[in-house]
Amino acid sequence: MAPAPARPLLGFRSAVHWQAWMLVLPVDAVLLAAPVFWLPQYAKAVLAMTLIALALLSGGGRYRARLHLSVLDELPMVIGRLLVAAALVASVFALRHDGEGVETFLLIVLPGLGLVVLGRIATTRFILAARRRGVVAHRTLVVGGGSLAADVIELLQRHPRYGLAVAGFLDDGRDPAASAFAPHVGALSDLERVVADNGIDVVLVAGGEFDEAELLDRVRSPECAGCDLLIVPRLPAFVTQTGTGDHIGSVPITRIRTPPLNGVSWALKRAFDVAVSATSLLVLAPALGFIALAVRLEGGPGVIFRQARVGRDGREFECLKFRSMRPANEQESATQWSIVDDDRVGPVGRLLRRTSLDELPQLWNILRGDMTLVGPRPERPHFVEKFSSEHPRYGQRHRVPSGLTGLAQVSGLRGADTPISDRARFDNFYIENWSLWLDAKVLLRTISEVLFARGR
Repeated sequence: MAPAPARPLLGFRSAVHWQAWMLVLPVDAVLLAAPVFWLPQYAKAVLAMTLIALALLSGGGRYRARLHLSVLDELPMVIGRLLVAAALVASVFALRHDGEGVETFLLIVLPGLGLVVLGRIATTRFILAARRRGVVAHRTLVVGGGSLAADVIELLQRHPRYGLAVAGFLDDGRDPAASAFAPHVGALSDLERVVADNGIDVVLVAGGEFDEAELLDRVRSPECAGCDLLIVPRLPAFVTQTGTGDHIGSVPITRIRTPPLNGVSWALKRAFDVAVSATSLLVLAPALGFIALAVRLEGGPGVIFRQARVGRDGREFECLKFRSMRPANEQESATQWSIVDDDRVGPVGRLLRRTSLDELPQLWNILRGDMTLVGPRPERPHFVEKFSSEHPRYGQRHRVPSGLTGLAQVSGLRGADTPISDRARFDNFYIENWSLWLDAKVLLRTISEVLFARGR
C-alpha cells in the first residue's frame, strides 16, 4: 500500500486533543455505581466498591495513555480488579452483618460489574473510531530520519488507529529515508522551535545519530514540557519479551513519564503549600517572635535578611531569612559563598543555621507563591549564572519553584563542600520523578533532620 503523501508542517490542521481517561473514567464510575439505583439499601457498599475498583484500576495503569488499544488485552486485568474490589467489600459487609444479605449483594452487584466490561468495550470502540476519523489525532514530531523512523512514520500514516498524526521529522542528515513519508522540518537543534511554533503534542524518538546528552537536554526543555515523550528502544527484543509495553505495529514503544508540573496534581501541591505555610505561620508565631527577639539582642536591628534569589522560569524574588550574621557589604552578600566557621556568626546565628530555623521566614515566601515547601534550593543570581555556565543541566532546576527543603538537601548535599553537579542531578531527579508522595517523604526526612539537628 502506497504511503499517504506528506503534508507540509505549517499547513497541518490541528485536531481535537484530549486524553482517553476523560471518557473511560467517568463511564467506569457511573456503571460501577449504577446498582445504587436498584439496590439503595446497599448504597454505602456499592459506593465503597466503586471507589476501591477505580483505585485498583488506576493503580494498575488502566487509565494511562496507550497507543495500542485492544479490548481483549484489557479485559483480564479489568475483570480481575473488579472481582477483587467486589470480594473486599463483600467480606467487610459479611463481617458487619453476620453474613446476612451477602448473597443478595453479590447477585445484584456482579451483573453490574458486567456493565463495566460492556462499557469498556464500548469506550474502546468509540476511541478507535474517533482516531480513525481523525477526530483524535495528536500532532507528532518524529526525531530521527533513518530507516527505523521511516518505518514508524509509514505505520502511523497507514494506521490512524494509533491516534498520532505525523507533522514532520527532525534529522541532521542531508537525505534521510523518512523524507519519502513526511516533511523534513529541521535538525535536532530546531526541536524547541518546531515544538513551540507548531503546537506539537507528542515527540517520538526513533533512532537517529544524535548526541544523547544534547537530545536529553532538548526534550526536557520548557518548550517540550507539555509534550508526551515516546521512544523506540535501542534493544527492542528486551522490551517485547516483557509483554507489558506499548507498540506501533510490531515496533515496541516506551512512554517516558513526564513530570506533571501543572494540572490537578500540581494544584494539589499548591493547595498543600498554602495550607501548611498559613497554619505554620499561625502556630509558630510565638516561636518566630522569640527567635526574632534573640536575633535582635545578639546583632541589633534588622532581624530579617532579604536577598534576591532565582525561582521558577528564572524569575527573581526576595527571599526571607532570619539574619544569622552581618555581611561586610551588599557585594559580599550577593557573590560570596557562605563560610562554615565564620567568626561573625554568633551563638544564636550558629544555632539557627545548624537547625535550619533561620529559614522559617520563607514560609511567607511559600504563602505568597514565590516558593514551595519542597523543591530545588533557591540560589542567588550571581551563582545561578556561574553554575549554569559550568554545569549544563543546572538551569533546568528552574522548571519548578524553589523549595524550603528539597531532595538534595535531605540527601546531604548542602554546604560549600558538596559538588554543584550532584545537587543539580538530585534536583532534576526530583523534578522528573515528582509526586505528592515524594514530597511527603522529603518533608518527613526534613523533620527528622531538624529534630536531630543534622545539617549545617
